[in-house]
Amino acid sequence: MVARFVDHWWCCILLLLILIGLSHDINSAETSQSVETIIHPAVNIHHISRNSLRGIFGMRQRAWPNGLPIRVFVLPDDAQLHNQFAKEKLNIFPYQLRSAWDRLIFSGTGQAPFLVNSEEEMRARVASTPGAIGYLKRVNIDDSVQILHIE
Repeated sequence: MVARFVDHWWCCILLLLILIGLSHDINSAETSQSVETIIHPAVNIHHISRNSLRGIFGMRQRAWPNGLPIRVFVLPDDAQLHNQFAKEKLNIFPYQLRSAWDRLIFSGTGQAPFLVNSEEEMRARVASTPGAIGYLKRVNIDDSVQILHIE
């Protein structure tokens, strides 16, 4: 009877260790696929409120606190990462962004953000444009851009 209990106990411990290992792998995969807001290093800020970020991507805030003009870069409306960014970082639907941009364009009071076709182009354009802001998967971020944390 005791031997049977010990066998079950070891099976439970082994199962628990396997589950812990799997959850670590899943969390690592989710972290590398998470979307992050990126900026040109010359912007020189590290944190921003969600409302300010919405103002920037809604094309209402046009300059950084240091006076540098903001240049917004986005992926196409149908890009999965664009949808993920809008929902997770801005807490709005992508169609709401498009609607705001269209109002600015058609009323003549503003312009739409700069469109890029890939994450590689996003990183290159943000890295080479002072005042630029965009977004990338965490796994695609390197030292050429800076992560902007949302408060």
